[in-house]
Amino acid sequence: MQKKNSNAYEKKEDTRFAVTEPAELMAFLLQKFPSKNRNNIKSLLRDKQVLVNDKITFQFNHPLEVNDAVRVRWTKAPAEKQYEGIKIVFEDEHLIVIEKEEGILSMATEKEKRKTAYSLLSEHVKKQNPKNKIFIIHRLDRETSGLMMFAKSETVQKKMQESWQSTTKERVYLAVINGSPKKTEDTITSYLVESEKSMMVYSTQNAERGQKAVTHYETVQQNRYFSMLKVSLETGRKNQVRVHLQSIGHPIVGDKKYGSNSNPINRLALHAWVLAFQHPITKEQMHFETAIPTKFASLMNR
Repeated sequence: MQKKNSNAYEKKEDTRFAVTEPAELMAFLLQKFPSKNRNNIKSLLRDKQVLVNDKITFQFNHPLEVNDAVRVRWTKAPAEKQYEGIKIVFEDEHLIVIEKEEGILSMATEKEKRKTAYSLLSEHVKKQNPKNKIFIIHRLDRETSGLMMFAKSETVQKKMQESWQSTTKERVYLAVINGSPKKTEDTITSYLVESEKSMMVYSTQNAERGQKAVTHYETVQQNRYFSMLKVSLETGRKNQVRVHLQSIGHPIVGDKKYGSNSNPINRLALHAWVLAFQHPITKEQMHFETAIPTKFASLMNR
């Protein structure tokens, strides 16, 4: 029997294309590789196998221009070392996006200085060059898991922080709460103030006392005990999601600090799920989405 010719996808050599008309990367690759689906292409992007103009590209909606060079590597790049408690999901010369596990601090405190997201990433960039530094852009509570972003220079940090409201397109959390809210979707608006004595954040309608906070939520799944909410932030105040959900009588599962009496999964059921923003240097639209934590799914299957 005559052996069939191997197609482009089976070859170990890189496959290269010249772009002849503007297109988004996903549409371009699906056209070039009709036997592959969107998930196949996303896997190639995730595994650093797609390069545009010799630069590794992660974004499926990356805009291609005429004369751009697209290269697909059919051999996976060597896996980068991951660190206990964090997973690097994106890195270029300007930014690092990570997925943080619950229990890991964003930054050092007086009690914990070594095992923090900041210290682990500082160690990571110094391996590339001892002069490298890392700069935090936004924080997550220790008990919250999910997506966080760091800058590799003070300039990029400043650009991101100063334009945060306009350049951050999505900042979405998943929260599992006790019971079911009266409204399946709603917007919570109040003013948040922190007590110096208790270190607790409180919600008030007095505009003179606190900072304005706006939280949008919608129920995505519920059972007789719990509800899973998709929570979108319009503002980013300390403990905002936790305080706002407590204020409607449905604290987050495992959040003893803000009124929860149950902790069936031994963690705070709050996860930074989606992060989308405009890259401060390249101006690309970046979009990252993590998997739903398995412990959250287990609560909803009860």
